[in-house]
Amino acid sequence: MNGYTAKQITELLQQDEPGINLRTVRYYTQIGIVPPLELAGNKRVYTDKHLHYFRAVLTLSRTGETLAAIQERLKDLPLDEIRRIGESMDMYRPERVLENETFRISEDVYITMGPHASGELKRKIIAAVTDVVKGENRL
Repeated sequence: MNGYTAKQITELLQQDEPGINLRTVRYYTQIGIVPPLELAGNKRVYTDKHLHYFRAVLTLSRTGETLAAIQERLKDLPLDEIRRIGESMDMYRPERVLENETFRISEDVYITMGPHASGELKRKIIAAVTDVVKGENRL
């Protein structure tokens, strides 16, 4: 188990989100949006589990969720799901949102493509995924 101080975890998070600071890390800990710190010897530390929670919080906050809604959403999720949310953080960087195109195929299926995909490739992908979704609805 990796153990981190508040400063160390802040520095790790700043690699993904330069705007986060020590004060925010401590605030999120205080309000309980991340789990309580763990004991390592006689010290309380952040762990990789906390890192996954922080990344999930940052990802969801980029989607416009409030902290209260994020806290509610995360409270009963397994760690694997929290990790998955945090790993998608890169998709929600402002510059990526602006440069990529997102297409809605159905209520549950969206496709995001980068700016370098050709128009023909985009049409083929959308058509193929639409066919799969339509076929799934017939089952």
